Amino acid sequence: MIELTLGRMSPAEADRLLAFDREHIWHPYGPMPATAPVLPVVSASGVRLTLADGTELIDGMSSWWAAVHGYNHPALNAAVTRQLGKMAHVMFGGLTHPAAVELAGKLVELSPAPLTKVFFADSGSVAVEVAIKMALQYWRSQGRPEKHRLLTVRGGYHGDTFGDMAVCDPVNGMHHLFSDVLARHVFAPPPPLGYAAEPDEAYLTELAALAGEHAHELAGIIVEPIVQGAGGMRFYAPEYLQALRALADEHGLLLILDEIATGFGRTGELWGSDHAEIAPDIMCVGKALTGGYMTMAATLCTDEVAHGISAGEAGALMHGPTYMANPLAAAVASASIDLLLSRDWRTEVDTIEAVLTAGLEGAADLPGVAGVRVLGGIGVVEARGPVDVTAAQAIAMDHGVWLRPFGKLVYAMPPYVCTEDETGHIADALYAIAESLVPDDAAQ
Repeated sequence: MIELTLGRMSPAEADRLLAFDREHIWHPYGPMPATAPVLPVVSASGVRLTLADGTELIDGMSSWWAAVHGYNHPALNAAVTRQLGKMAHVMFGGLTHPAAVELAGKLVELSPAPLTKVFFADSGSVAVEVAIKMALQYWRSQGRPEKHRLLTVRGGYHGDTFGDMAVCDPVNGMHHLFSDVLARHVFAPPPPLGYAAEPDEAYLTELAALAGEHAHELAGIIVEPIVQGAGGMRFYAPEYLQALRALADEHGLLLILDEIATGFGRTGELWGSDHAEIAPDIMCVGKALTGGYMTMAATLCTDEVAHGISAGEAGALMHGPTYMANPLAAAVASASIDLLLSRDWRTEVDTIEAVLTAGLEGAADLPGVAGVRVLGGIGVVEARGPVDVTAAQAIAMDHGVWLRPFGKLVYAMPPYVCTEDETGHIADALYAIAESLVPDDAAQ
């Protein structure tokens, strides 16, 4: 057993923990044994992570965009404790429970109006798998099995399971190694950069041509609304989302929006689709759904989709995770939604946007920086070449901040409850890393 004293770990215990971790535990997108150092976190409270040696870091990542309320929140702790006293889990096949029903009601109420049916999944990746399966099974149920492909855009990321990998960027994404064994979908170029940019008519024409050319074999369209997340942290104009909705309507396709990263206010609107004032046929939510407490996600769809699937040969949606609608996760998700709606989350996110924008002013002119963009609670510095993750993290830690760059990107998605001062520290860390970046040609 690892002993902790006053929120710290002895150096000897920390060394033993890290040695075992390095030799035996996989970390995301990492080799085995590990070649990069990891930091031992012993506790978290508010927006701060406490390391084994007592160092405190402001979490600029919201634990991969999930912990929007920060850590160790009394309301969320209480929700888990209350539910734990009743039951931690019960199978969802043939049974139901109050926590699931309450959460489904809140999701239906908050989501765009046509979405009335809720399928609970146990991770964001599974929620996207379910969405893809919904689209394919819908058309099979209509006697149209040839409609088995999806239209999407380059620069996207939707998860790491096989269905998801097939709709991620096939060239520059992290799953290109598997391209020969994945389903073949239809890819448009990435949407032109710039949330406020004027729509590119040539791009819109290309989208329309692709949709028309492949309409006979397309089950639907799948994209991340407004913000492309782990595929490149790219922001695009709402008009492109409106165009995709119009193309789906024109050709009778299902529009799937992956709101796992964008949902629950991260972009400044409750849903990414709200920027375009459109509604999808199928929508995936996750990450911030439980406030970072438990792994849970959901796939919502319209009556038409649900009834169409159920009227087919199978008579049911052919999916059912073991931990579907886990009561602990459902209870804390309901509490997280209540907590979000009880606060002025729009002002919180607007404040993050303003502080990051001000703090990164001038960063775009630095020699190693290709671009800077801020939208809602997201701040991004794009480097001209690959970022040295270890060096960048050391700079962030010197500023008392935890960040996790990837590829050419250094970015922050702070918890909404960050104060202006705390967000300012995050912006300072981003700017300091930007100053350290060198042009790609200078690095060679």
